[in-house]
Order: sequence, then C-alpha cells, then structure tokens
Amino acid sequence: MSLRVRWRASLKLVGVVLKWLWVPLTAPLLVALYDGTPILPFVVPMAVTALLGVSLERIPEDADVHVREAFLMVALTWLSVAVAGSLPFLIAQNGVLAHPVNALFEAMSGVTTTGATVIVDFDAHSRAIFLWRSLLQWLGGLGVLVLATAVLSRVSVGGAQLMETETQTKDVKLTPKISETARLLWTIYIALTALAVAVLYTLNLAGVAPEMTLFDAIAHALTSVSTSGFSPRANSIAEFSPAVQWALVPFMVAGATSFVLIYHAATGDTNRARNSSEFRFYIGTLTAFALAAVTLLTLDSGLGLSGLETVRHAVFQVVSIVTTTGYASTDFNVWSSSAKALLFAGMFVGGMAGSTTCSIKAVRWLVVLKSLRRDLYTSALPDAVRPVRMGGSVVEEETVRDIYAYVLLTLVFFAAAAAFVAIDAARVGLAVSEFEAMGAAASTFLNIGPAFGLAGPLANYESFPVSTKLVMTVLMWIGRIEIVPVLVLLTPTFWRS
Repeated sequence: MSLRVRWRASLKLVGVVLKWLWVPLTAPLLVALYDGTPILPFVVPMAVTALLGVSLERIPEDADVHVREAFLMVALTWLSVAVAGSLPFLIAQNGVLAHPVNALFEAMSGVTTTGATVIVDFDAHSRAIFLWRSLLQWLGGLGVLVLATAVLSRVSVGGAQLMETETQTKDVKLTPKISETARLLWTIYIALTALAVAVLYTLNLAGVAPEMTLFDAIAHALTSVSTSGFSPRANSIAEFSPAVQWALVPFMVAGATSFVLIYHAATGDTNRARNSSEFRFYIGTLTAFALAAVTLLTLDSGLGLSGLETVRHAVFQVVSIVTTTGYASTDFNVWSSSAKALLFAGMFVGGMAGSTTCSIKAVRWLVVLKSLRRDLYTSALPDAVRPVRMGGSVVEEETVRDIYAYVLLTLVFFAAAAAFVAIDAARVGLAVSEFEAMGAAASTFLNIGPAFGLAGPLANYESFPVSTKLVMTVLMWIGRIEIVPVLVLLTPTFWRS
C-alpha cells in the first residue's frame, strides 16, 4: 500500500511557520536585555526554530495542500509550535518549568489559548518569560483565525459551513485571496490588542489602577483579546482594582465574537451583527448566565459580598468562562455548589465561530436547539417539511448531522478524560473529587484554564501526576484543533491508498 498523503508538503508548510517564530521571540529577548535577565532562553530557540524551519521549507515538494495534507499540517503546526514554545522555559531552568513535562504543559496551554498553568513560584520567573507566555497565547488565538480561514474552513465540522450562513458570505474568507484575508485579520487583531493596552494603561495614568503597569497592560491585552487567560500575577485579575476587571470584560466578549462581524461593524455595516442569530444567541447566553450567577451569589449570604461586588464577580466570571478566557476576579472555589455548577456548564458553551474562542461554540448549540425544535414540530405534524434555518438560509442536513456527531464526540472525550483524571489521582493518593476531576478535564479539553479544587482559579495544575499532565497536554491540543484533524490521522484509510 502506498501513502496517499503528501506528508512532505505538510512538513514544508510547518517549516514556514517555524521559520518565522524568531520574530515574536525578539520581544521577550528585548525585555530580558532591558531587565538584565538571561537572554539564552530566547536566543537559542530563535536559532533552533529558524534553522529547523528553513530546513523543512526546503523539502523538495509542492507546497499546495488538499484536505488530507491540511489535516496533517494543522495537527503538526500546533504540536510543533508548542514544543518550540517550551524551549525558553526549559533553557531558563527556573522553578517548576524546568521540568520537561511542566514546560510542555505550559507551552501547550499557551499556544492553545487554554490558560491552565503549573506555575506555583511566580517570583522565580522573569518578566521576559511571562511576556513569552502571553505572546504564545496571542499567537495561538490569531493562528486559529488564520488557519480557520485558510484551512479549517474546509476540514472542520459544522463551524465553517455555519459561519458562511451567519455572515451571509459565500465563504468564510473576507477577500478572494487568503493572504489578503490574513492581513485583514491581523489588522483587526492588532487594533483590538492596541486598544486594550491603551485602555488598561490609561486606568493606571488616571490613578484608578496604579497596580496596572505598562507591562501588565501589555500582558493582559495579549491574553484578553485572544481569550486565553494567562496572567503574570499569581492571583490573576483578582490582584487588580474593580475598574480593571470591568475594562477587561468587553475585550473578552470581543475576542469571542466572530471577526467577520467585527470587520463589517468596523466598516460601518452593523446590520450583519443585528441580523446574526448566532450573535444574538451568544450575547443572550452570556446575559442569561450572568443573571443566573448574580441570583445565585445574592442568595449565598456566606460570601459577604456587596451588591456591586456580586454583580461584578458574577459578570466577570461568567464572561471569562463562557468565552474560554479563564481569568479569575475572585476565588470561585468558595462559591456555592449551584454557582460552581453554573460555571461548569458555561465551560461547554464557547463563543462564536470565526473567533479566538474554544469549546463547542455557540453556533453548534444553536443548530442543536433549532433542530430539536424542528424534530418536535415534525413529530406532531409528520407530513410537515421544516428545515433548520440560520440567517434566513437553510442549513444542510449533512451539516446538522455533523454537528450532532461533533457534540457527541466532545462529550465522549470529556467523559473519558474525567474518568482518567479521577483514576490517576486515586492511583497516587491525590485527593480529587469527581466534580473536581470533571472540571479539570473539561477545562483542559475545552481550553478554559481554571477549574475547581486543586485546579481552582487561584491555584494551578502542578500537583497533578505527570501522567495526568501529559494527558491534559494532549487534550488541550486535540480540543484546540476541534478533535477531527487528530482523529483522522489515527485512521489507516487516511494514510493508505
């Protein structure tokens, strides 16, 4: 049997990505030079990735890819960038990140925009290392946008087809050329990030948030617009004033909004957002969850929160979890069981297709709900013909089936992961309850970040066994590229003719 996948073409394109990884590495290198901290953690990876990237790019193979090569390229790109991204942590040899598994976990959490961390010793790491963590997440958020436009629009399950319908375009591309679309996405992404930096640092200059330094403003701008959640502060956003927490909310919401809609809104066409059923569902879901959280926290008199504090923490944590950002404004480990269950349910929602967010995504849930309503209607009226519609257009039945399959596959993966986390913790005598195991599995697989218990909002994942952290690293990778590209690689028919 001959291989029908032109794997050299996939490696060639991975090389193109690695070749340019030295560019973002220059930012932490400059910070290290300014602070007088070691520069080798950045100089060595710059040389290694550039050399490896150029070598792969020179593979004698046509770089054009079809669906099979795209699957392989997408999977390998995220994996290779995570491995390369772990090199600064390993070379720095500081704290828990000196361990290879911890370094890979942190890097994968970064590039997949998960935000789960193993760092327990924040004081042991330089500002340059923290900036690299934030940049990894920022690149991961943009990388999904560009790859979704160029590649995933042809290989993902349900998301791209529905993105076409919801944005009333023939394709998810904003322009006929992928390169032009990538530039537009870059422009929107950079503009949102720059605006976030300006807003956050203005709070410092105005004396409202003196703890928000320029470095903090940049680090949190990178990880809020990318809906990622890494913070250079041990207590995340809880270390900042209420003004900072409120200021971050719109950027998390924007990062989880379709960049196609943001583009059209920026050019004066706001009708697309108003007419988008997915956008209305996304905003409606955030509102409903926030109102429910406010109610549950109000009923919990033991927290001792004022009315304004209740609203602030409820809104912030709901937006942070549903958009898969993962910031923490407070330790929600101490919330009531019902409030924590609400946040747990929010992990499975996600933002819009065509955004930087992860999880199942709002558009898939909307199709599931619409198809369920359709099925109830046709059960009462068997002769009726009632297709599922989105944005005034009919959603193909094949797409509906694909979405049901994807949601089911996600839940199966989650259940298996939760069982593994619980069993592995019991194996080493680590006290992890069933709910905490479910939270940790959902948080890593759906790329949320914080969970409950040991992996709580102001805690970390360092205490989990090495085997669990390795599995969680794989879960983050699989979840970020939406399962299918990885599963397809495991089928013999993918490789053989």
